[in-house]
Amino acid sequence: MKARKFTVTQPTQIRFGIGAIDDLAQAVLDLGGKKVMLVVDPSLQSVGLLDRITGPLAGHAVPYEIFDHVDPEPGLRLADEGAAIAAKAGCDCVIGAGGGSAMDVAKAISILLTNGGKAEDYLGLGKIKKPGVPKIMVPTTAGTGAEVTFTAVFINEKTKSKGGMNGDPLYPDIAVLDPALTVTLPPRVTAAPGIDAFTHALEAYVSTQAHTISDMYALEAMSLISGNLAMAYANGHNLAARTAMMMGSLLGGKALATAGVGLVHAMAYPLGGMFNIPHGLANAVLLPYVVDYNIIGNPEKFARIAALMGYDVEDLPLREAGRMAVEAVYDLNQDVEIPGTLDELGIPAAMIPEMAKIALTVTRPVENNPRKPSLEDVIRVYELAHKGW
Repeated sequence: MKARKFTVTQPTQIRFGIGAIDDLAQAVLDLGGKKVMLVVDPSLQSVGLLDRITGPLAGHAVPYEIFDHVDPEPGLRLADEGAAIAAKAGCDCVIGAGGGSAMDVAKAISILLTNGGKAEDYLGLGKIKKPGVPKIMVPTTAGTGAEVTFTAVFINEKTKSKGGMNGDPLYPDIAVLDPALTVTLPPRVTAAPGIDAFTHALEAYVSTQAHTISDMYALEAMSLISGNLAMAYANGHNLAARTAMMMGSLLGGKALATAGVGLVHAMAYPLGGMFNIPHGLANAVLLPYVVDYNIIGNPEKFARIAALMGYDVEDLPLREAGRMAVEAVYDLNQDVEIPGTLDELGIPAAMIPEMAKIALTVTRPVENNPRKPSLEDVIRVYELAHKGW
């Protein structure tokens, strides 16, 4: 037990299980919603999931307006555009269905409907003054955990940088998690989001803000994801693996919300803002290199991560045991065919110094990191991640 103060806020009601989506209309009605703004990933139609979202609403005569102008790395303008459409249509409830981008846009629309202004007005921490309209999140990937977090991340088109709205009013009212919605995901959409969810848990576990409750979430999330991601990747119809992955993603989101994330996320932001690399993929590629850098910041916890992932560390000195976590996360990446380097993503090495400067401006994750990085440190980690081991 750590003798430190912490606060945990967990307002989101969780409805989890096979068939949970069938009760989506009831969730709307429970919140007093009369017309829904339905924010969806445009890919849901092609993978046969849109009808699974709209069907329960139509079956209970709940009217809805579809907004599918969601990019993998959404800009602030999408939140503004969606809020204007929702206001004109008279929507009093928002559903976000898909990956983290759709859910983040949905959260922002909810806030804009009651607070007014532009999305850019709420970037930062604690700038949202009023609760949003009721919001329900329906993840169709096992990755972001956005269904239980108080953050919505966007690209600022003016600055070409990524930034987040942060505040308790962004917590969804209800999260509907149905693992059956993930069985049609192609392997690549299983892989990167899965590592993203693992990253949330790992970074929360070694965060300087970690505590007993966040550790509980993080350890279980890492166990579920590391034990099931490769099976879900190999056979998307393995419903047991899909269920474990969705629970792991949820718990990773809980860990993130209660202890924060670290340097992996800070370094991933420029990859999204400058090169449109999807957030989960950026985290996945960077993860083993940042773990390697961070070992000396908390070798005991990294050793426990390696052991949790099935690596024998019992007779190793603590530092060596901690370093086994690097091998463990790298091997997990390889199992699901995550690119090994930034060079494979097409990131030019010449941009590394600028990326490093931007990464260090993502202050909260940098402050949470178990090892305090200098500009030179971040440049070196980027350079290693660019060329590989």
